[in-house]
Amino acid sequence: MSDSTSDSVESCLDCLLKALAHNNVEASEKIQEMGVLPMMPSLLATQNSCTPKVANIIAELAKNEFMRSPCVEAGLIPPLVQLLNCKDQEVLLQTGRALGNICYDSHTLQAQLISMGVIPTLVKLLGVHAQNTALTEMCLIAFGNLAELESSKEQFASTNIAEELVRLFRKQVEHEKKEMIFEVLAPLAENDAIKLQLVEAGLVECLLDVVGQTVDSDREEDVAQLKTASDLMVLLLLGDESMQKLFEGGKGSVFQRVLSWVPSNNHQLQLAGALAIANFARNDGNCIHMVDTGIVQMLLELLDRHVEEGNVTVQHAALSALRNLAIPVVNKSKMLSAGVADVVLKFLQSEMPPVQFKLLGTLRMLIDTQADAADQLGTNCKLVERLVEWCEAKDHAGVMGESNRLLSALIRHSKSKEVVGTVIQCGGVKHLVTMATSEHMIMQNEALVALGLIAALDLDSAEKDFVGATLVQVLHKLLTEEKSAPEIKYNSMILICSVMGSGEESLHKLFTVVMMGTSCLKRLMVLKATTEEVIA
Repeated sequence: MSDSTSDSVESCLDCLLKALAHNNVEASEKIQEMGVLPMMPSLLATQNSCTPKVANIIAELAKNEFMRSPCVEAGLIPPLVQLLNCKDQEVLLQTGRALGNICYDSHTLQAQLISMGVIPTLVKLLGVHAQNTALTEMCLIAFGNLAELESSKEQFASTNIAEELVRLFRKQVEHEKKEMIFEVLAPLAENDAIKLQLVEAGLVECLLDVVGQTVDSDREEDVAQLKTASDLMVLLLLGDESMQKLFEGGKGSVFQRVLSWVPSNNHQLQLAGALAIANFARNDGNCIHMVDTGIVQMLLELLDRHVEEGNVTVQHAALSALRNLAIPVVNKSKMLSAGVADVVLKFLQSEMPPVQFKLLGTLRMLIDTQADAADQLGTNCKLVERLVEWCEAKDHAGVMGESNRLLSALIRHSKSKEVVGTVIQCGGVKHLVTMATSEHMIMQNEALVALGLIAALDLDSAEKDFVGATLVQVLHKLLTEEKSAPEIKYNSMILICSVMGSGEESLHKLFTVVMMGTSCLKRLMVLKATTEEVIA
């Protein structure tokens, strides 16, 4: 291109930029009508003094949604992507703006950029041009948009993005700049490989510094930053490797700092601390160590503070942590001795489904293989009545399912006639019969074993409820359906044998009538003699 031609082109480009600055929408419409866009790829092909202006014009045009498709159709994306490899910082800035605006809010176009390899290029740019504020911000905005796509995570993980972002974060003083980096870190930290990279790059120490600087402040921006930093810390702990690295056998400084959040007076830190404990409590070794070092008492004190204050998120987080800690068998009796069940029962009147769900799960974990605890809780009429009520919570499937499972667990682990009597008296039998029809095999089995114990321990009291809940028809269906698993059929037969071996004539007659049309009766008679000990 000769100097005179170059000057002429540059003059035209200046006119276009001036028109766009004056009235972007109107100028964009005219530029499209004049057929200017198809000329742009050739102008971008050779880098010269006009290049940044061409990219700037495209960036301004693509601010308008109606211009984005025409930009794509004009073939502007490939030459713009190529320009990301140049060294001119103004060209890089305008090119990044152009690509960002064209692909704004379009996952399809963003995925196209990812497939063209822009992520490693942008990460490299961030490292090379770290002193250029405008370019740095352009890269961060691009990362924030691209990181939302799952397909980007593998590419990000193959770069040194973690080191670059942590290095950049350490340099920032302004709240807005830190917020921009947080917006990139949050979606990236959903990937387990990147979680570990961020931990190894020192992000956790940065987050702890932010918490320390903002915890006593009432300023809105500091409160927001405290929440973002503590939430991100909890997110990093969701990765198994990153979590274990920070736990360091329970002696890690990060682990100890996070524990100190639980007794604080800041609800956000209490929440993050409890959630962090729940995340650390994802393997038996960690759980056993934490119970042995007094963390249960810390959580119980936190819950006691929130019986009256009633912060639902903190209640939910603390109960989540207790539930996880109660999974190892060796922890159950220790936690029961520490009074966990008594504190958990204080939340029995909660009307919040998330709290109800975790409360039920915690109690169910605690009584697993613990006969005395199951007996004590199973004869608590207030608890059993609440369970029966929640078994009808059709709007909250999780609460309904956990209520049924706890009701069954109280019977299965106590094997107590008194517990069975309490469940019958409170109207729980019909729910266990319904539970036997669940789509989840584990729940079906739990229900059938509990019903078998009811039949063995107190059939007289349960007979009316069995009939009313159409138990016979339910068992007939379980036995005749091909999709029923062998253990479901086995437990169904044991239950039937228990009933038919009793003196309850009405139930015996009903079973005989319903089963007569199938081969079930013959199989039952064969099994009857061999199952009496199993049901006991």
